[in-house]
Amino acid sequence: MPRLNRYLALDWGERRIGLAISDPSGTIASPAGHILRRAGKRPPIAEVIRRAEALEAQGFVAGLPLDEAGGETDRSREVRAVGAALETRTGLPVILVDERYTTAIALRAVHELGGRTRNRAGDVDSLAAAVLLQHALRLAEQCSAAPADDQSPGADHDAR
Repeated sequence: MPRLNRYLALDWGERRIGLAISDPSGTIASPAGHILRRAGKRPPIAEVIRRAEALEAQGFVAGLPLDEAGGETDRSREVRAVGAALETRTGLPVILVDERYTTAIALRAVHELGGRTRNRAGDVDSLAAAVLLQHALRLAEQCSAAPADDQSPGADHDAR
């Protein structure tokens, strides 16, 4: 997995896409809003690209929504297709990362801080994207510190 600098993370959902951005040093992930999806419409790839340009992203980290056993789902296939489209249209790298439990972690964090999630689904999705991106940043840091012959999981472009 390459060292990550300014990456835009996508928590791809049916109704919303949560966004997070890393700082220029690739150390800290911060929520960056969300994009609403319209039912029955194509994925909003142009809007994702617009947001990436506005945030000066140098690549994407897309959450891969696998099932509990780690298998493919309809949404994970959609995310793979969106990732390929983003790479083609922008020339920027797209790293796929297992996103299982990121929303649950985000919800737990909000509750532990005494916050409420009612009517804040977009904020939760953006926080889930930040959880996903922080995980990817840690993976990238670990891989860059590992010896070159390390074949550990997550060391490739599809970090599950």
